[in-house]
Amino acid sequence: MSIAPFAVSLGDPAGVGPEIVAKAWEQRHSRALPCFFAVGDAASLSAVWDGPVVRIEDPGKAALAFSDALPCLHVDDGGPVIPGRPSYEGARSALQSLELSAGLARSGSAGGIVTAPISKKQLYSVGFTHPGQTEFIAERCGVARSNAVMMLVGPTLRVVPITTHLPLKDVFDVISIELIKARAHATVKGLQKNFAIDLPRLALAGLNPHAGEDGALGMEEIEIFAPAVEQLRSEGIDISGPWSADSMFHERARSQYDAALCPYHDQALIPVKTLHFDEGVNMTLGLPIVRTSPDHGTAFGIAGKGEAHPGAMIAAIEVAAISAENRATYCRAAG
Repeated sequence: MSIAPFAVSLGDPAGVGPEIVAKAWEQRHSRALPCFFAVGDAASLSAVWDGPVVRIEDPGKAALAFSDALPCLHVDDGGPVIPGRPSYEGARSALQSLELSAGLARSGSAGGIVTAPISKKQLYSVGFTHPGQTEFIAERCGVARSNAVMMLVGPTLRVVPITTHLPLKDVFDVISIELIKARAHATVKGLQKNFAIDLPRLALAGLNPHAGEDGALGMEEIEIFAPAVEQLRSEGIDISGPWSADSMFHERARSQYDAALCPYHDQALIPVKTLHFDEGVNMTLGLPIVRTSPDHGTAFGIAGKGEAHPGAMIAAIEVAAISAENRATYCRAAG
């Protein structure tokens, strides 16, 4: 089964998205990247790059152009593009790019969607009402927000934050046995479908220092985490913990699991960004389509200066390709 070209939304045209997409195309041969095409304002590419761009009207034309030029499915001109200076028009262009890319992936015209960084503050000014691109894409796919699970992927580490963009004080009220179990099941299914891991091994980090130290530093591990692990094991899930988070991410520990589940945002993202800052990929589990993204923001401060590193964008495209291939095999095996 051949995989269609991947749609790469350019994100905010004033951010580093256009630059890292162009730099990824420059490394298409050395990294053996699959065919992809940009979706967004073509002017944002020419504002930061003097390489060849060809406008296409049909994703099916991307493969013909890919060897010689970066294919771009152009959205309506959003006015002048000034790197590092976000605008209302740019936010509108970013939203149109995201909407179009998601639709192409849903229809099968694209093999998946890779999203360059957006500015949520800017998108809110044009009526965007979602916490981020993940929730927007989930809605467009008909998936409940709670079922779209974030996984951060690096060469030696995969992590799933059980809660995401919450103040730390609210995590204690939100974390529950049911939430831990839901994230664990989604992670297992995601590892099976996207990474061809038949029997995934999970490790659960505790919430408190030293995983609560037998209740001396908190009762959540005893009252919530341990029962969740026990129930998951009874359901056939290979999961261990809760572990003290400060000893979960060294090399020997990482070899003992396929993904770590962490109660809150920074507990999950700090080790990934420390180990794999230029290769970290944000992947959404629970969707009927492949969606990945570089695990960094718009970086308006360096946009247009030629300083943006394309490593995470390249990794996001590579992970999308691996996922699409594995999902195709998984679906064939499932009948």
